[in-house]
Amino acid sequence: MSGYRAVFFDFDYTLGDATDCIVLGFETAFAQMGLPRPGREAVRETIGMTLENAFTHLTGENAPARQALFRRLYVAVANPIQVEGTRLFPGTVELLEWLRARGILAAIVSTKRRAVIEAVLARQGIADLVAFCVGGGDVAHYKPSPDAALLALEKAGCAPSEALFAGDTVIDAETARRAGIDFAAVLNGTTPAEAFAPWPTVCIAPNLDALGAFLAGRHPFT
Repeated sequence: MSGYRAVFFDFDYTLGDATDCIVLGFETAFAQMGLPRPGREAVRETIGMTLENAFTHLTGENAPARQALFRRLYVAVANPIQVEGTRLFPGTVELLEWLRARGILAAIVSTKRRAVIEAVLARQGIADLVAFCVGGGDVAHYKPSPDAALLALEKAGCAPSEALFAGDTVIDAETARRAGIDFAAVLNGTTPAEAFAPWPTVCIAPNLDALGAFLAGRHPFT
């Protein structure tokens, strides 16, 4: 069994947890728009969607002007505090260090804006462990479109068969499928293991330590 040359990670609920910041952003924006306060768990279940789709999912409103207003109000509150308020899941640093030690490129492919992710990585002192980030503003179409994953393949200089996509949602699973990349589910978020049944997966990892163990099995001699 051959190893991977690159591993692409989703960010929210795969490597990092910014729940408190995200929920505050939703609550503040909804209040300013005259909408009922959304429940914390309801907001958590939208993490991984675009802000526009999350807004529509929670409110039923799909007018572009209202979606755009929500994005502006949310970003004004949530983005500045995410840099300090995001925590990394246990095993994140160790896994990224393990990949670097073996010459396996690690990158982030997320719907979150690249500048926010890069600022979080810098504050956590792990920017040097990630080769690059592809964020929501870097491609024309958001996940589950394969655009971001295909751009990551191009930047990494590897074929789809040489990469693994690790993420916590079925949106990530569908992104990997469309890009022709192996997919590993990481159960750090709100999506249960059984939800991934319709998608091809090489691993369903309850946490990042388990993902690391899977990767170690793929790279036993490195």
